Amino acid sequence: MMKLNHGPAKTLAFVFLGFICSLFSFQAFAAFATDDEENTMEVFSASNPSVVYVTNQALVRDPYSFDLQTVPRGAGTGFVWDKQGYIVTNFHVIEGARQITITLQNQTHYQAQVVGIAPEKDLAVLRIKAPAEELNPLPIGNSNDLTVGRKVLAIGNPFGLDTTLTVGVVSALGREIKAPNNRTIRGVIQTDAAINPGNSGGPLLNSSGELIGVNTAIYSPSGASVGIGFAIPVNTVKKIVPHLIQNGRLVRPALGIEVAPDHWAAQYQVKGVPILRATPGLPAQRAGMQGMYRNRWGATVLGDVIIGLGGDVVENQDDLLSALENFKPGDTVQVDAVRDGEIKQYRVQLIGPNEQRRR
Repeated sequence: MMKLNHGPAKTLAFVFLGFICSLFSFQAFAAFATDDEENTMEVFSASNPSVVYVTNQALVRDPYSFDLQTVPRGAGTGFVWDKQGYIVTNFHVIEGARQITITLQNQTHYQAQVVGIAPEKDLAVLRIKAPAEELNPLPIGNSNDLTVGRKVLAIGNPFGLDTTLTVGVVSALGREIKAPNNRTIRGVIQTDAAINPGNSGGPLLNSSGELIGVNTAIYSPSGASVGIGFAIPVNTVKKIVPHLIQNGRLVRPALGIEVAPDHWAAQYQVKGVPILRATPGLPAQRAGMQGMYRNRWGATVLGDVIIGLGGDVVENQDDLLSALENFKPGDTVQVDAVRDGEIKQYRVQLIGPNEQRRR
């Protein structure tokens, strides 16, 4: 039987043919992407220029020389709100900072001014003096449209690793988390998109590339992502940011009352918010609300105890403040209260906090 001998030339031909096939296979794979992959890449490409790196520096005293010096305190994420240079991030990212530096995606650095803070919502607004052409605001979405299972994307700087993308879904809605000042943030978005230290203040996006939340916290015994992260819904953010830009803080209307502390109410097993004093001449007093008083034997007698405002149940001061944040000065709200075992309803026109402080 005759034995075939391919020879060096044929061997090289086979090798070359294999290389060409591999090249075409690689190009085909590189060109191929599922619809979901295409969407992820498009959202990241369009949104990444809007994400900024926030560096927080604090003033400390050297223990040996006793000289004051500025040292890095932490870092986080933020995003461009508009072409005027406003940047949104978490309050806890910039808390205690003496100097804040914003780094844009083109690696330019700007010193930031703190415009306003809302510790009760863990939000802060900064401002940088950057050319408008360097600023790329994110399109604003509607967090009311979210449902469990919808795809979400988070962009941030976890562990100092800038422009990191993670993808997941909305895993729950309507969660509650504690703000840095121990107030309750309600209506929070829960996601399984990996959120780690450094992601705080970064945007949570939908598949259209719209901002639908601000990443703020993780639930983790170890401090690293375990699949449960939280974001402040954008509908809360877009309501608060204008207040912070205009007033430097969250402006909450007032009833014109002084209330008893929660620990006092708990001690005496009072459910609701007891009124200590209804300030004379202010709306609550004009509507007929009454604070505590002493009877002729010197015993303290409860006046009105607020149990609801504007349709929201009020069990403590946190509930009352959260309910008031849904309104503005000049609005008239229904206040539900209990006095002498009887439920009463009052119509109270809210006033600005400055007007209450003047009394």
